[in-house]
Amino acid sequence: MAEYVVEFGRDGRPVEPDGRLDAPAFHRNHQAIRTVLQRFLAGKSGDVLEAGSGTGQHVVDFAKHFPDIVWWPSDFNEQHLKSIAAWRAHAALANIRPPLRIDLSDPDWCAALRDGRGPQELLAVFCANVIHIAPWRVAEGLFAGAARYLREDGRLLLYGPFKRGGKHTALSNAIFDTSLREGNAEWGVRDLGDLEKLAASVGLVLIEVAEMPANNLVLVFGRAKAA
Repeated sequence: MAEYVVEFGRDGRPVEPDGRLDAPAFHRNHQAIRTVLQRFLAGKSGDVLEAGSGTGQHVVDFAKHFPDIVWWPSDFNEQHLKSIAAWRAHAALANIRPPLRIDLSDPDWCAALRDGRGPQELLAVFCANVIHIAPWRVAEGLFAGAARYLREDGRLLLYGPFKRGGKHTALSNAIFDTSLREGNAEWGVRDLGDLEKLAASVGLVLIEVAEMPANNLVLVFGRAKAA
């Protein structure tokens, strides 16, 4: 069952003295997510941005296993940014850059990269457990920015719970979706059809849907081929 996401650091779990936060979900899903990333990133080099890095644990794990890729963590929450920086310092990996503060609801969020602090183009954008705990405009901004900044063979990868054909893939996801919408009417588990339409509006297309543990999916988007 997908977990109800709260701001890390306010869920009663201990915080390390250096500011590192720990997300229980990371320990359950990082290997499965990395297996999917392996299919698209193995043997490649370039820059990958993680949109909404949360605690920073995923980007550290990815950087360890994909050393030829430069990883750019990001978030909008100040406590998350502190945790990401702390995990980066703790890991001491040369291929993790300082976290960027990015507001995905702004379609021009990639301006944070163009101002000299980031790369010129991206091999991939990875985003886990974000668009269902945010207004729809965040998904719109995420896709718009990714379409502007991905290189020709680049990929946008989304992890989380999703509906298919307007229906939930599991009862637990339906319960989760109800709890999200009761807490904030602008939140909710997104449908693949809506995301495919959004992708098409910015020149992207759904390439693969990977089944994941706990009724989650990884959606992989790439640039639409010219007719």
